[in-house]
Amino acid sequence: MRGNALAQAAKCIVMMVKIGKKTTKYVLGVVPGNARVDLTAVKALLNATYISFASPDIAERLAGSVAGTVLPFAFSPELELIVDPSLLENDELYFNAARLDRSVVLNTRDYLALAKPRIERIAEPRRSSGTTSGSGS
Repeated sequence: MRGNALAQAAKCIVMMVKIGKKTTKYVLGVVPGNARVDLTAVKALLNATYISFASPDIAERLAGSVAGTVLPFAFSPELELIVDPSLLENDELYFNAARLDRSVVLNTRDYLALAKPRIERIAEPRRSSGTTSGSGS
């Protein structure tokens, strides 16, 4: 619809992670647009006892934008940015410009230099769908 492959789109999901009974942290997971965040992988990665999607009000507060327009950058110190390496296989990334009607394209190397994300496998493996080619894992 916007002229780029789904595998180039940065899908951004804010998650609440509980580590033990007393520690709660928030993670911004970024995966290709044709993939899903693997909550089990994020839970294991962070040695968490519980994980869920953050409530909309918390996600919007931490991300600084409304649901559906979250940028692949963590501007809040309360939000840890984790990006799946399969997204980074593309030369360019596309993401919403904190609005539903505008997108931004950014060179992947520039994105890495600006965002400085933690890079970990957090995308669910995708099967080929005849309509969109995945970026592979």
